[in-house]
Amino acid sequence: QVELVESGGGLVQPGGSLTLSCTTTGRTFSSYAMGWFRQAPGEDREFVAGISWIESETYYADSVKGRFTISRDNAKKTAFLQMNNLNPEHTAVYYCAADPNNEFGIGHYSMNVNWGRGTQVTVSS
Repeated sequence: QVELVESGGGLVQPGGSLTLSCTTTGRTFSSYAMGWFRQAPGEDREFVAGISWIESETYYADSVKGRFTISRDNAKKTAFLQMNNLNPEHTAVYYCAADPNNEFGIGHYSMNVNWGRGTQVTVSS
């Protein structure tokens, strides 16, 4: 079990950037694949990006490739999502996920996934 706390969300103008952080508790951070999902009002939660246990593989939704970058710092037990060139379509609550079963490569999560409470990202002028 791991607890996740997201931060870094907020209001940004179109074309701007944000970096989300996901800080975790627990001693086995490096045993979890980390991912980011988002949910816009009235929409289902959707996969954004994922990173494997030892940072050897990263995965992205097609809609964010080349625009978002996921990374992790195992020593700090923190995952990051760098988001560049944002537009209003990126407005959503962004959730961090920690999954001991790495299914992020197919944009899914397992029944053992742990979720943060989410951080709001609003892109508006």
